[in-house]
Amino acid sequence: MAYDAGIYDVVVVGAGHAGCEAALACARLGKKTLLLTINLDGIALMACNPSIGGSSKGHLVREVDALGGQIGLCADAAYMQLKMLGTSKGAAVQSLRSQQDKKRYQMEMKWTLENTDNLHLTSAEVTRIHTKNGRVCGVETHLGAVYTARAVVLCTGVYLKGRVIIGEHTVSSGPSGLAPADALDLKELGLSLQRFKTGTPARVDARSIDFSKTVVQHGDERPQYFSFLTQGAPREQYPCYLTYTNKKTHDIIRKNIHRSPLYSGVIEGMGPRYCPSIEDKVVKFPDKDRHQIFIEPEGIKTNEMYIQGMSSSLPEDVQKQMYRTVPGLENAVFMRTAYAIEYDCIDPLQLKNTLETKNVHGLFCAGQINGTSGYEEAAAQGIVAGINAVQHLKQEEPLVISRSEGYAGVLIDDLVTKGTSEPYRMMTARAEYRLLLRQDNADMRLTEKGRRIGLVEDARYDAYMKKRETVEREIVRLKSTNADIEKANALLGLKGLPPLKTGIKAADLLLRQGVRYADLGDICGTELEADAALCAETQIRYAGYIEKQQRQVDRFLSLEKRSIPEVIDYKTVKGLRLEAAHKLATVRPATLGQAMRISGVSPADISVLAVYLTAFKRR
Repeated sequence: MAYDAGIYDVVVVGAGHAGCEAALACARLGKKTLLLTINLDGIALMACNPSIGGSSKGHLVREVDALGGQIGLCADAAYMQLKMLGTSKGAAVQSLRSQQDKKRYQMEMKWTLENTDNLHLTSAEVTRIHTKNGRVCGVETHLGAVYTARAVVLCTGVYLKGRVIIGEHTVSSGPSGLAPADALDLKELGLSLQRFKTGTPARVDARSIDFSKTVVQHGDERPQYFSFLTQGAPREQYPCYLTYTNKKTHDIIRKNIHRSPLYSGVIEGMGPRYCPSIEDKVVKFPDKDRHQIFIEPEGIKTNEMYIQGMSSSLPEDVQKQMYRTVPGLENAVFMRTAYAIEYDCIDPLQLKNTLETKNVHGLFCAGQINGTSGYEEAAAQGIVAGINAVQHLKQEEPLVISRSEGYAGVLIDDLVTKGTSEPYRMMTARAEYRLLLRQDNADMRLTEKGRRIGLVEDARYDAYMKKRETVEREIVRLKSTNADIEKANALLGLKGLPPLKTGIKAADLLLRQGVRYADLGDICGTELEADAALCAETQIRYAGYIEKQQRQVDRFLSLEKRSIPEVIDYKTVKGLRLEAAHKLATVRPATLGQAMRISGVSPADISVLAVYLTAFKRR
């Protein structure tokens, strides 16, 4: 029997990476917040890869941190290895990746949640969302507890109708053997659902691995951190290991492909394009004679090793056969078997750019329920959804990060404007203004927003202001300082570059190929470290390109400023093609700029809509 269990401002359903950030944002903004999760031991679980960051994902972590989030701080506390990826490329695509002690990460996040004012954690399965007159008013649990709230954030991850599949074996389950959320029916709220699939590789006992047959992958000697607040000397780091599949591996997979639920029709959900299973890679890329496999530690005090690149849903006996063909894994002892997991998620076209659902006021969604994959994508959505749940309660302007302001903005705009038919993964290629959206300047882009909202505390804001001022001052100094020509030529000689014939400013040396800010120490001294140094160096080196991209942003913003009233009936707009009218009515874009990015809406349709909007506003 249902009973009144309490009144909260916000209820967050699910305590994965989205739920944690959403709950913390709400509580830190002063709202009485309840975080409900099926199992407290699953809080901040890294059900797949024991890592944080990576290409474009590191950008998202930095952005969450700049807004006042938690993922970066916990990742810095639990890292086993830190490595900057893409250092041979431009600053726009460089991204930090960390190997994590997954249990330590969970412990850090859970401890933070438990000790945050205004936040209460409870173990319970939510079975129903209560609404009244199109507005959310609370949730009900499997034990009949009814919690009243004017805002609810759904962060169900891969638990919603979760089904784990290993060969011919199928069981209703969440990840890592945790219970699924089978009772909650979002169709009751008028939400349309999709069925997605993801997977994870086996975990192998480190004592059974011959690491001498692999290539050791070390972290950076002088690593950077995720959080702009983290300081101090680096800790001991632990290596990862590289090996490869081979013809024997592929032959075993091909011989048993008929037993793969991915190809037999057992798996119905759409899987991730950019993180395919090993059987998918072998079938889709038959010309490749080998695939990279990384062997990664799951923690300091465990022998479990994550075999990245060998995600599979093949039967366990086939998995063991194929794993043991890989150099170093000939005697592999399984501790956990690889599996696929199917789950329900919503069509994100049903969301506003605030992550509030269009048909139920006060109901927000974040994370894999929106069709994304990855801890970092989830965390970014979580903090935005949490902030906007509070803004909704306060009836104040929501936080909307534009595509020109952050990867989080690109992520959310892609979801709510284009939707997704497969698990969405963030990539640098998705960001058209990526030279402006570097990880080194995430604080410069977003800390002011977090401060205005109320999430950025004094210590973080002071650190940001200090960095901004020192970077600006150093750029001015380098542009006005004459380089010692003899020392400059010595440096250029070491770089294999032609010598100078005339004097040069220190800043202009950074325009020479291969010259870095740290190289200027003997020539004019250096005052910056880590992110601040990269930030100054990039602003000098790519000044022309940055200015060009900023002009593109200015043109983009002129369209983003042209709002579209929600009341428009697109069927009555003369000159719009039927397809465009249907797509616009489905997405209901907030601005003319968003309308331009909808698949099926042509430039001619935008011209018609622009003329209509001008006439509409004159009425």
